[in-house]
Amino acid sequence: MEAARAALCDYGRRAVEERLVVGSSGNLSVRDGDLVAVTPAGGRLERLVPADCPVVDLAGHVVDGSRAPSSETPMHLALYDAAPEAGAVVHTHSVFGAVVASTRSLLPAIHYNVLLLGGHDVRVADYATYGTSELARNVRAALAGGRQGALLANHGGVTLGAGLDEAFERTHILEWLCEVYVRACAMGRPRLLDNDELVDVERRMGR
Repeated sequence: MEAARAALCDYGRRAVEERLVVGSSGNLSVRDGDLVAVTPAGGRLERLVPADCPVVDLAGHVVDGSRAPSSETPMHLALYDAAPEAGAVVHTHSVFGAVVASTRSLLPAIHYNVLLLGGHDVRVADYATYGTSELARNVRAALAGGRQGALLANHGGVTLGAGLDEAFERTHILEWLCEVYVRACAMGRPRLLDNDELVDVERRMGR
């Protein structure tokens, strides 16, 4: 898992540089078979070295590393259980994502790029205290049906991918969609794409 641990550090620094996280917030993980490398609890992502990132099994037991895994490890593991094809999870506290998540209503189809996250909108997981099994269940439900991105009420966002590169790109898409929506709402009531318009785009995408 050394390559996975190194990748967590690289993408963790990018998350900080791109203002997707603040302080020690946010966490990332990579799955390889029955093992998951995850960022540590309380670790500032821009300061991590590979040895800081513990490796856990799918039950959450640490099998390598001296630091405790992120408090959100139960959420990561729940998502890997629900989506066995996923190889990475990225959880951020980005500004516009947190703004939309604070409304506790879904992010609608402000742009057809919403389809890149697996649905005609982006769901908001019901609020629960961070790090709890309840939050893990809520986020799992919000991503049900093949979704690759969701918001967490009054919290942030989460995305899945085959690897960190894909999961991180979906994080960018989610934040961009949230920013477009917030800015459009500031100008008035935005007009949204309807189901027929989205289905037409899906056809053009070959879905």
